[in-house]
Amino acid sequence: MAESKLTGGCQCGAIRYEVVGTPKRQVACHCTACQRQSGSAFGMTLVVNEEDFRLTKGELKTYASKSHAGRAKLGAFCPECGTRIYHKSEWRKGTVSVKPGTLDDTRWLKPEMHLWTSSKQPWVVIPAMSRRMLKREGRRCPP
Repeated sequence: MAESKLTGGCQCGAIRYEVVGTPKRQVACHCTACQRQSGSAFGMTLVVNEEDFRLTKGELKTYASKSHAGRAKLGAFCPECGTRIYHKSEWRKGTVSVKPGTLDDTRWLKPEMHLWTSSKQPWVVIPAMSRRMLKREGRRCPP
């Protein structure tokens, strides 16, 4: 994974951020909640330590929701263009799950794991060597 400082922001430029240090993990989630949030076949997450994430421009708006297990999840996005920047999960304290498509340089991204592959879209092909986690159809992201 990439090291040093990563930078990124929203579509309209009102939000900018940086991440210092090495990300903890990179995943692609195929659960129905991530499909809905991303407006795509899957959502991607770059998990970083909370202290390594810093907003450098703008103020984020947040949206609180619950996992299927009833645990709190907070999504942060640009109030102008709506781009999701990250989410924080009650069950992953001390971390921020950055949406890696918001990074300035995305060329190095390669998910280490694919989650909830039982609800993936039928046309999505997961690389043979990728780690996978299967779950029942229709369930939301794991607790």
